[in-house]
Amino acid sequence: MTIAPAGIPEADPPRLEMRGITKRYPGVVANDHIDLDLRAGEIHALLGENGAGKSTLMNILYGLARPDEGEILLDGVPVTIEGPSDAISRGISMVHQHFMLVPVLSVADNILLGAEVMADPIFLDRRKANRRIKELGDQFGFEIDPDAKVEGLSVGWQQRVEIMKALYREARVLVLDEPTAVLTPQETKEIFAVLRRLADEGRSIIFISHKLYEVLEIADRITVIRRGKVVGTRLPSATDEDDLAELMVGREVQLVVDRGESHPTEPILEVQGIHAKDDRGHETVRGVALTVRAGEIYGVAGVAGNGQEELVEALTGLRRPTSGSVRLDDQDVTAAGPRDLQRAGMSFVPGDRHRFGMVLSFSIADNLVLTQYDEPPFARGILRNDGAIDEWARRAIEQYDIRTPAADIPAGTLSGGNQQKTVVARECSRNLRLLVLDQPTRGLDVGSIEFIHRQVIAKRDEGAAILLVSAELDEILELSDRIGVMYRGSLVAEMDGPSADRETVGLLMATGSRGGGGVAANDAPRAA
Repeated sequence: MTIAPAGIPEADPPRLEMRGITKRYPGVVANDHIDLDLRAGEIHALLGENGAGKSTLMNILYGLARPDEGEILLDGVPVTIEGPSDAISRGISMVHQHFMLVPVLSVADNILLGAEVMADPIFLDRRKANRRIKELGDQFGFEIDPDAKVEGLSVGWQQRVEIMKALYREARVLVLDEPTAVLTPQETKEIFAVLRRLADEGRSIIFISHKLYEVLEIADRITVIRRGKVVGTRLPSATDEDDLAELMVGREVQLVVDRGESHPTEPILEVQGIHAKDDRGHETVRGVALTVRAGEIYGVAGVAGNGQEELVEALTGLRRPTSGSVRLDDQDVTAAGPRDLQRAGMSFVPGDRHRFGMVLSFSIADNLVLTQYDEPPFARGILRNDGAIDEWARRAIEQYDIRTPAADIPAGTLSGGNQQKTVVARECSRNLRLLVLDQPTRGLDVGSIEFIHRQVIAKRDEGAAILLVSAELDEILELSDRIGVMYRGSLVAEMDGPSADRETVGLLMATGSRGGGGVAANDAPRAA
């Protein structure tokens, strides 16, 4: 039965219908006769594990893939969507999790890109375009300067620019993929107010997220996909997080893993006054000092773009600090490279697994020994020991619940969650003293998050020191024994993890101050 949002007549045809959508790839049915409808003025949440079929379904809607079976209807009329430009012309726009913005261009230039207004065959009509952008901003509460450079905007305002791009193209159906993944709680509230205003204006929104409490807050309806099939549709008033998690995974899920008590001992990682620059030569890490002890999880919270990426690279040998010192087990490793740090007992789960964590064209088995392929038992001198690699891969796949038909298929064929499990399996299985985790569960489903969190706590309880860097505030609060907050390249606060207050940490992330007034930071880099 189709349930209409309040105030929407049941007799009206849905703005969007996807009927019997089926998409097959070799060895897998990504979408298996999926039905989904979206009404005018509705926010419809779409939930599912990584690899459940959400992305395939949205790619079909956006014209990036063609269904093998099924049909799409807009306002009751069957349509064939030939590609993204065709989708946009029909009023369908998608805001991707990773923003499709050009940082060096202005807000107006980014919004106009591909939809330019011409005054004549040669020149843009910037006055008319800026007037339209301002009108949209006034209508939906976006008080933004069209001439501002995107690289100078916070992540929350970049999200607004992406939405403005869709509105400028007169989108009636807006697909939002993980729109709050890197936002602070305050920015999330602001974006939710914008989305509700859009729905009240008659826009229809498909909201994809792994944050169940957010889905319950913002959605009018919730549809859950598991292994390519719709397994349930719920009203927020008639469900809860536990019910949704069980629908997604097919079993009961512990949403918050019991971290127990930590028993920290000696310092393992000691960072003193680290400074580092980004690739453009701007100082983005400013005098960070912290200590991580054996048997504890130290969480670094912060909005993306406040120096965390450069800090992690400086600590893991991927970027040379400009000053300061790093000690691992009381050895100076400030100038050490990744290989030397690995031999000293550091393991690293990178934030960008495709760039730093895996070779997608290599097999799963090869990726599982990527940092130890030349060491016993995986090698005998210069000769590779295939038997030992295969046996280790078999055990790791079973132990870390990596869902794959075989260990010898390319890692690039795995879902994002299973790719991340592969990296975690490799790094957590080594004899380690320090585990550095950078955004370890970004974009993962509740089942994968639960699994990885259990592995992290287990490593802490075995006596490892854990440095957790995450833009997911909930993850920081749930796992950390101590918390440091980064803002504009500096560590502006440090506090006890179990007693930390969510609003206070969120405010520090957003402003650098517990009172919201900000901290002095001359020429500090802006969150972007």
